[in-house]
Amino acid sequence: METVRVEHVDYTYRTKYQSVEALKDVSCSFEDGAMYAIVGKSGSGKSTLLSLLAGLDLPSGGSIYVEGADLKNMDRDSYRRDTASVVYQAFHLFPLLTAQENVMYPMELKGVKRKQAAKRAKELLLQVGLPETICRQFPKMMSGGEQQRVAIARALAVDGKILLADEPTGNLDSENERRIVEILYKIAHEAGYTVIVITHNEKVAEAADHRYQMEDGRLSVL
Repeated sequence: METVRVEHVDYTYRTKYQSVEALKDVSCSFEDGAMYAIVGKSGSGKSTLLSLLAGLDLPSGGSIYVEGADLKNMDRDSYRRDTASVVYQAFHLFPLLTAQENVMYPMELKGVKRKQAAKRAKELLLQVGLPETICRQFPKMMSGGEQQRVAIARALAVDGKILLADEPTGNLDSENERRIVEILYKIAHEAGYTVIVITHNEKVAEAADHRYQMEDGRLSVL
C-alpha cells in the first residue's frame, strides 16, 4: 500500500544574496513493506528531499502526501513524533542517557509510562541485535555500529511505520555497514515499515528493493 506520495515538488533555498533550486519537479511514491534507496552526489538534493519527507520543512511548490493527507495541512511536530522517524549518520544519541533511556525518550514524549517504556526499549535493543548488557551503557562506551543500532531502535520506538535514514552507514566499517543494512531490510520486510535510505554507497543501494537517482535536483528511477 502506498504510504508516501511526492507530487511535482520543488524546493528553493533563499538567502539575502541568492536563490538555489535544490529540488525540481520531483515526483515519486513509496509503499509500506519495502526499502528504498535514493543515491546521488553531494549537493544533488537527496538530503533536501529527506528533510521534506521528515516534515522538517515544506516544499516551495508541489505536495507531499502521507497516507493521503497533505503534509502541509498536518501538525508536523505530531507527524515526527507519531509517524516518521529519522536515523542520521552521526547517530545523535543523548550522551548523558543510557542506551535504554535513549530508546525510551520518544515513548515518554508520547506519554508512555516509564516502566512500560523501559520494557519496550529493551525489546527494541534486542530486536536490532544488541545484548541486554548494553541497556545501561552510555554512548561513549559503545562502538559506532552499536550506537547506530541504538539510534535505529530509538527510531522504531516512534512506532510510526516510516523510517528515514540519512547516510546511516557513513561512519561505519564494512562489517557494521552490512549489519545495519540487514536490520533496515528486515524492518521493511518483517515489520512492514516504509524505509527510505539516502546514500552514496552502492552496496547499501543494491540491498534496496527500489532505487532512485538524484542529480541536480531531479529524480529518476534506476
